[in-house]
Amino acid sequence: MGDPMTGIETTPTTPDTAITTVREFLEALAEGRPRDTRPLMDPDMSWHNTSLPTLRGARRISTILAGLEKPSIGFDVVVHHIAAESADVVLTERTDVLRFGRIEVVFPVCGTFELRDGHILAWRDHFDVLGFLGAAALGLVRAAFRRS
Repeated sequence: MGDPMTGIETTPTTPDTAITTVREFLEALAEGRPRDTRPLMDPDMSWHNTSLPTLRGARRISTILAGLEKPSIGFDVVVHHIAAESADVVLTERTDVLRFGRIEVVFPVCGTFELRDGHILAWRDHFDVLGFLGAAALGLVRAAFRRS
């Protein structure tokens, strides 16, 4: 069934299907398939990261995420906890790993995903900025001493 206003396919959602959507989104990013995230996004999606400007629009977010297709850039995720009481909000507690060449930054993240009609409308990631900077410094030191 499609929404005549947006042209988006809509399906009835439950907490379980909302969790599945978020898992598929994160797994596609971790596997270097950012293009596969686009069907999971609402066209009006926003992406909020602690201390960074909010990105708005699925097209713009997809363009940024496309950088994960480059061999020198990577993302991985370990989901420790994921929960939803409704089909509209999924909460995650996870460890994210960002890779830039030989530099690997590992840091804890709490995420909130808001869904509309089974598509991600808002992605809010909360993390400690000082903790992230410390993880980045540690990643630089490890890369400097890592043998090729």
